[in-house]
Amino acid sequence: MRPSQPRVSVCFVCLGNICRSPTAEGVFRRLLADAGLEARVAVDSAGTGAWHAGERADKRARAEAARRGIELESIARAVVPEDFARFDLLVAMDQSNRDALVAMAGADTKATVALLRSFDPLSPADAEVPDPYYGGEDGFRRVFDICEAGARGLLAHLRREYAL
Repeated sequence: MRPSQPRVSVCFVCLGNICRSPTAEGVFRRLLADAGLEARVAVDSAGTGAWHAGERADKRARAEAARRGIELESIARAVVPEDFARFDLLVAMDQSNRDALVAMAGADTKATVALLRSFDPLSPADAEVPDPYYGGEDGFRRVFDICEAGARGLLAHLRREYAL
């Protein structure tokens, strides 16, 4: 029997919440759906900055997602203090955003802050998801591949830690 409330909650975080974090969110939602776990895991994304609040994901990210049969539905927003109580795991795309999250976290935070690539057993220690914003289409393809590897590792981690 499935619980009515998600058992674990994850928020993916990058700088502006229009490239990397919505990509990771979309990829992870697809993995959860494929595994029949979408009701057990709450998923969101946010940015450490609010420059793009209210915008959809970058059109290049949406185009790459469409090529892979994934829809990026998220609307950009900034991380808020309540996120540290709302989510079990805040997954940063790079060290700078990880450091910003750690600095924002209060003493009573329930959230764990981690790098996405730390869940990919083939990634080097402290590896980051590169920001494709100022590059071309190839950067978005590469980010999707990196996010897929990290998301698969994250799902395996959640299955172990939360008995999903």
